[in-house]
Amino acid sequence: QLKLVESGGGLVQPGGSLRLSCAASGFQVDPYAIMWFRQAPGKEYEGVLCISRDGGSTYYADSANGRFAISRDNAKNMVYLQMSSLKPDDTGIYYCARGMSGTCRGSSTLYPDWGRGTQVTVSS
Repeated sequence: QLKLVESGGGLVQPGGSLRLSCAASGFQVDPYAIMWFRQAPGKEYEGVLCISRDGGSTYYADSANGRFAISRDNAKNMVYLQMSSLKPDDTGIYYCARGMSGTCRGSSTLYPDWGRGTQVTVSS
């Protein structure tokens, strides 16, 4: 059974860091694009950062560029989102999602399989 489980969220002060983890089961992550989405309170889902089959990363949230990084551990079947210099605007529920292919695309409709999310709150 295909499953994605996010972890690592929490409350952090502005300027702090968090590393989110996405544990995959029922499939291998490396042939697929894996995207981190987030949903801020009262807002739509927003693509943040994606890792493609070849290991390249694509930013979809301009605000994340230079502060967030995505990585993958094929042996552990995990994908990570390293977030630093966090801002209150980064607050939201963060989801990892599996793409239909190994190529990163921006539309959430191209990511049919999602985890349940992990809450990130950036506040002093």
